Amino acid sequence: MRATGLRRFREPPRAGRSGESRVTLCEVCAAPAGEDHGHVVNVERRRLLCACRACHLLFTGDTSDRARYRAVPRRYLHDPRFLLDAADWDEMRIPVRTAFFLRDSATDRTVAFYPSPAGATESPLPPETWERVLAANPAMAGVRPDVEALLVDRRPDGGFACHLVPIDACYELVGLIRLHWKGFDGGREAREAVEGFFAGLRERSRTVTPVRDGEDRGSQPPAPDGKSRDNQTAPPIRDGEDRDNQTAPPVRDGKNRDSQAVTPVPDGEDRDSRTVPPGPGGDDGG
Repeated sequence: MRATGLRRFREPPRAGRSGESRVTLCEVCAAPAGEDHGHVVNVERRRLLCACRACHLLFTGDTSDRARYRAVPRRYLHDPRFLLDAADWDEMRIPVRTAFFLRDSATDRTVAFYPSPAGATESPLPPETWERVLAANPAMAGVRPDVEALLVDRRPDGGFACHLVPIDACYELVGLIRLHWKGFDGGREAREAVEGFFAGLRERSRTVTPVRDGEDRGSQPPAPDGKSRDNQTAPPIRDGEDRDNQTAPPVRDGKNRDSQAVTPVPDGEDRDSRTVPPGPGGDDGG
């Protein structure tokens, strides 16, 4: 995917004529996008574009097959016990410790990329191997085509961790590596940047509860009064469910909503009353 909107991740900010930082413009309507702007994917041209809030909202929720633009969501999930062994990793021909996997709706296939000093590099992915990996990890199978990816990192102990992230987060990692890489092995600065990136992902992500051997852990009891829910894990994602758009339970007197967990919607319950809330092709960062 050509990521024209992520240059800020790989280059130091450049000043304009007056000495101020250059203003980022929306690549859909040309209005100022703002510092903390979102992104949209041009599905036909496989381009990741900066978007102002209005344009981002315009394309949010449009998941039809004929949609030209799709808004990149801001959903972050983490499975620290992702089931993947070294043989499968080798079979997928990933030569480095980190790769991200994206479902391309135009070709109806999953493609694998790994970050490198040259940008996001595509790696041939045997489809049967990837299907086997997804079958072993159903809690992370709800990734949205074109706009989300599974970012898999091989830990020093040989295990694997997986993050479900917006696609722009993957290109942020690509940009960090290009910006900080020095010498043959990247150097200390690049390693520290990568570790800091994954530390930030863990902080902002919900940890999913893996489903193992047919066990359904979707219905978790509420936390006892007075106990923090911060360390509780989120239940697995069901097909078609968007956990980001679920509402939190009401706040009781004296209680802080920030510490309450999101209540999943049980099967069969009416949701109508609830609040509704890229691939290589050139430049990878913007």
